[in-house]
Amino acid sequence: MTAEHFTWLFVTMLGLGLALELWLSGRQLRHVRRHRDAVPDGFAAAVSAAAHRKASEYTIAKTHTHMFEAIYAAMLVLLWTLGGGLDLLVRLWGQVDAPLWRGTGVVLSVLAVMGLLDRPLEAYRAFVVEQRFGFNRTTPAVFVADTLKGLLLLLALGVPLAAAVLWCMSHAGPWWWLIAWVVWTGFSLLMMWAFPTLIAPLFNKFTPLDDAALRTRIEELLQHCGFTSRGVYVMDGSRRSGHGNAYFTGLGTHKRIVFFDTLMHHLEPTEIEAVLAHELGHYRRRHVQKRLLASLGLSLVGLALLGWLAGQSWFYAGLGLSAPSDAGALILFLLVGPVLTFFLRPVAAALSRRHELQADEFAAAQVGPKPLVAALGKLYRDNAATLSPDPWYSVFHDSHPPAAVRIAHLQGLARN
Repeated sequence: MTAEHFTWLFVTMLGLGLALELWLSGRQLRHVRRHRDAVPDGFAAAVSAAAHRKASEYTIAKTHTHMFEAIYAAMLVLLWTLGGGLDLLVRLWGQVDAPLWRGTGVVLSVLAVMGLLDRPLEAYRAFVVEQRFGFNRTTPAVFVADTLKGLLLLLALGVPLAAAVLWCMSHAGPWWWLIAWVVWTGFSLLMMWAFPTLIAPLFNKFTPLDDAALRTRIEELLQHCGFTSRGVYVMDGSRRSGHGNAYFTGLGTHKRIVFFDTLMHHLEPTEIEAVLAHELGHYRRRHVQKRLLASLGLSLVGLALLGWLAGQSWFYAGLGLSAPSDAGALILFLLVGPVLTFFLRPVAAALSRRHELQADEFAAAQVGPKPLVAALGKLYRDNAATLSPDPWYSVFHDSHPPAAVRIAHLQGLARN
């Protein structure tokens, strides 16, 4: 392949992906507008007509923002590659004599600049879209503090990881990508272990659940499901957002059950138990392990592909780099990877939706379908999640089945 051919392939894939994204978003807008005045069957008891219209307007606002973000992201990819942004940054760091630190500087600089370029969009989402619909609780001070903490974490974690991968690329021979994969695997497992107790508390406050009766119910459910953890915690999610959620996180003995305080305020004890049972369903059905193995398998394939591309001169020239370099290859791969894999999104989304239905089934078996149906109705209402997404948009973007599908599935279980 020549550099010119690869350039045209890259531009074509980027253009097709953007066109498809905008077409899907247009479908979503039309579909939500068409159904915003009719609450779907099964939700009339939990979602009023006014709440349904609010969710529709919220979805429309988010979709418009998403369309702009898709265009913005495509423009940035072009500026970094064919626009010469990455090549300029590589040449600026060329003054550093030590190759390893020169490459590390390039990688961290690109990631830092990309993160900063995304912050205006984050600010718009928080202070315009979320604020308009009553969800934003983030203050400018918290937003700036989060940005600074993120940059510090990037330095603390990114410098050793980037240096390790670049060292493998330059010193470990033709099989460097396999050694780099081992490094990446170790780093991923370390982050899963450290996130609950070392990283997450930098951004949020976690307090043990103090409702004795609810804690007893939860501990009985955990024991019944064979789930051991470091405790059940409530997170101050209301400090940043009015949205509610629950999750478990961590690895090994560092697993934690976490509820957003916003969720605790809106659900009954039986409904909270049902939400927890759903999360435990992911654990008992080994979804976390399966997703981790899939992620590690894809990273192995990706690094093997990068190992081949790094030796091809057309890969650099076709994407705007004047000279090959390890750091350039790594960044180009991170930029181009999402462009070339965009059309695989439905596969990942379908697997995720399947896992969600399996977790619903597990929860229904533990606490019955009705509490989970009631909890889902309140969560969709309180989070202003659309009850009528466009089917094709959902295929590409939704990690959870549409609300109507989940409710119908649970009601079917109740009848059996």
